[in-house]
Amino acid sequence: MGRIEAIRANNGNFVPTVLDEQEVAQVVGGTRGVYRVIALLLYGCGMRISEALKLRVKDIDFANRQIEIRDSKFEKSRLVPMPESLVADLERWVDARRMLHEHDLAEGTASVHLPFALDRKYPDAHRELKWQFLFASPRLSRNPRSGRLHRHHLHRDTFAERLRQAVVSSGAFATHHLWSGTNIREIQRLLGHADVKTTEIYTHVRNPNAQTPVSPLDKMLQNPRRARHAKELAA
Repeated sequence: MGRIEAIRANNGNFVPTVLDEQEVAQVVGGTRGVYRVIALLLYGCGMRISEALKLRVKDIDFANRQIEIRDSKFEKSRLVPMPESLVADLERWVDARRMLHEHDLAEGTASVHLPFALDRKYPDAHRELKWQFLFASPRLSRNPRSGRLHRHHLHRDTFAERLRQAVVSSGAFATHHLWSGTNIREIQRLLGHADVKTTEIYTHVRNPNAQTPVSPLDKMLQNPRRARHAKELAA
């Protein structure tokens, strides 16, 4: 074909679609049980679905009202504030998780997958409550590598069937924070973005609460004296 002189097309700027607060409330209000708690965490803490599902009991710090997100994007960890309105729901869910764990202990099936280094250093940790996944699967599954029977976390697809990821993803979290005046660097930290440019995507979404810029002409004519002067000049 010979040499081709081609010009690459510019990548279009991605502007996320963000629901307003009332729409988010309606969607979250349609969820029940564990799926409602997860949905509220996604919106209230700016978590990704995978981050919420991988939370362990020990990551929920009621004393300091914060949640630790481990091994997120780029294998980093971060702390996010625990929404005060979610404290009661999380306390109830931790209690329910404790009861399930006690049942597993009685059945001799209490176990959870741990990273290899932790599993080797603390051989009994897989049976401790604090290491269990907060949002556990109702069924046990066998680890294909170790052959050990575990209670893993809920499958991502199970949650996605009940709630579309785009509805309460971190996009709404970030955008609503920006609309309320939160510093963009603080939002970057909460979301775990390595580059602030990633966070800046959400500044492109129009704020419905923002005041529409007033034309200089309208401002001038709103002043009676200036309006009279403008009419005299026009005459």
